[in-house]
Amino acid sequence: MKPSIFPMMAALLLVAVIPAFAAKVDTVSTWSAAMKKNIPAVVITPDNAGNTPLPVVYLLHGYSGNYADWVKKVPEVSALADKYNMIIVCPDGGFSSWYWNSPADKSYQYETYVSEELVKWVDGKYKTIANPKGRAITGLSMGGHGALYLGMRHQDVYGAAGSMSGGVDIRPFPKNWDMSKRLGTYAEEPKRWEEHTVMNQLHLLTGGSLALVIDCGTEDFFFGVNEKLHAELAYRNIPHDYLVRPGAHNWVYWGNAIQYQLLYMHRFFGN
Repeated sequence: MKPSIFPMMAALLLVAVIPAFAAKVDTVSTWSAAMKKNIPAVVITPDNAGNTPLPVVYLLHGYSGNYADWVKKVPEVSALADKYNMIIVCPDGGFSSWYWNSPADKSYQYETYVSEELVKWVDGKYKTIANPKGRAITGLSMGGHGALYLGMRHQDVYGAAGSMSGGVDIRPFPKNWDMSKRLGTYAEEPKRWEEHTVMNQLHLLTGGSLALVIDCGTEDFFFGVNEKLHAELAYRNIPHDYLVRPGAHNWVYWGNAIQYQLLYMHRFFGN
């Protein structure tokens, strides 16, 4: 089955030229009771927010990054918040959290922080559509893994989940990106690795239970695991959009990919 960009995605119409934007970009401090510390986040609110409740997209950064990465590296994200009239929240996921509740390090409880504590804080501070029909999550690399992992495990929170160049199966990379610090080594803790990879969350899905959009470049070192995820989702008859095009694991690719992701989320919210 050849991957294709569906007509919905083809309708992007070259968003490379984006009009000037006036979205409000705030850096906020949020309290995590699970980790007993304040954690920063960026919140982008559209200029034309008004009093109407708005949908929210949680946008996750990658390994070694932080909450400010997206607005610094892809400032057009603010224009897209205006274009689609949505709130975008960029949490801080730590240097190498992988957005898990780490069983090896109790100071890393980012599943609870992002999907419970931060969501509750945002819904309390902003006028949001506070249910899965108005809430989505996506991210790049480590954040692509995190978005799918959290989306699949918290379908009562998110209605849509996406991934850009995501590390969607951690098992082929047992010595990389500090994952053993969060889970223990694969040799010593194989059960933890099996339980904490996106590939082993698919049993939580039923057809249409979570809208999914997955994007990876053909030169990316995560391309192989994304191909396998796509094949497994297709085998299980789980609807999803799967985008493939030339590109590597870098900000040039992600600056393009985020436009497809937010278009997808906008269409999901509209439906």
